[in-house]
Amino acid sequence: MTPTVEPDQHLPAPVLAAYSYCEAVTGQQARNFAYGIRLLPTPKRRAMCALYAFSRRVDDIGDGDLPPGTKALRLDGTRELLGRIREGRIDQDDTDPVAVALTHAAAEFPIPLGGLDELIDGVQMDVHGETYETWDDLKRYCRCVAGAIGRLSLGVFGTEPGAQQADRAPEYADTLGLALQLTNILRDVREDAEDGRTYLPADDLGKFGCTAGFRGPTPPAGADFAGLVHFEVRRARAFFAEGYRLLPMLDRRSGACVAAMAGIYRRLLDRIERDPEAVLRGRVSLPGREKAYVAVRGLSGFDTRHVSRQTVRRRA
Repeated sequence: MTPTVEPDQHLPAPVLAAYSYCEAVTGQQARNFAYGIRLLPTPKRRAMCALYAFSRRVDDIGDGDLPPGTKALRLDGTRELLGRIREGRIDQDDTDPVAVALTHAAAEFPIPLGGLDELIDGVQMDVHGETYETWDDLKRYCRCVAGAIGRLSLGVFGTEPGAQQADRAPEYADTLGLALQLTNILRDVREDAEDGRTYLPADDLGKFGCTAGFRGPTPPAGADFAGLVHFEVRRARAFFAEGYRLLPMLDRRSGACVAAMAGIYRRLLDRIERDPEAVLRGRVSLPGREKAYVAVRGLSGFDTRHVSRQTVRRRA
């Protein structure tokens, strides 16, 4: 689902080419996020694609097959590149299109680029094989790899003039990121186990008899796997409910983008809740037509209006 590149006479050709590259990466790699990003006006869409392409590069280092030492060196190099982007030391003729696009986007929007430092911190945790004893431990990781992305995206979206409690928008964006990441963790529990990674907190695994891990298509003998999944689903739903309070603070198309992204993940969560063991049998996903429906629903503003009505009722 590759976004359409719109010509812009005001941008130099190298910058347009750099954005085009980032949009292609997003269309090819962002299985879920591309549906929301497409709903944005051109400047915001391009900026989001630049953020995605840089983030994808960081994630690919962590998920690749290189030795841990080599991954660490590449992450250090990516952090150094981020420093040059932050300082505006990348010109339009640089050979790295992601750096060119992100440098331009950061000059156009108040993007808190420190969030990408946090993303690198989170991927370094993966490289080091970090595990998590409690939810508070895991939450720190989720804030690095997903909450930070929510705050970075808010830098592109902005908030509507006069939006109530707009000072809390970064908090809600961060919380929505936690919801998306916890959904990811549930969806990928077997795939991560096969790669030697366990993200769910040891405390939670112990409560439900799941400390043996998830390396096969069925739960460990004697484990209450469904109980574990339903417990984590409730946690994710609470984060979604809190994070959705961001929607009324955004303009129509930015709100549509967020509603589409979050809506796809909420539907994934619904499927996981209905059949918890599905995540052990294979990757749970939505068909393209359902993702497109969620995107149209987001553009209609239904979710934003629903959240606004709930907020008004809570205040009444």
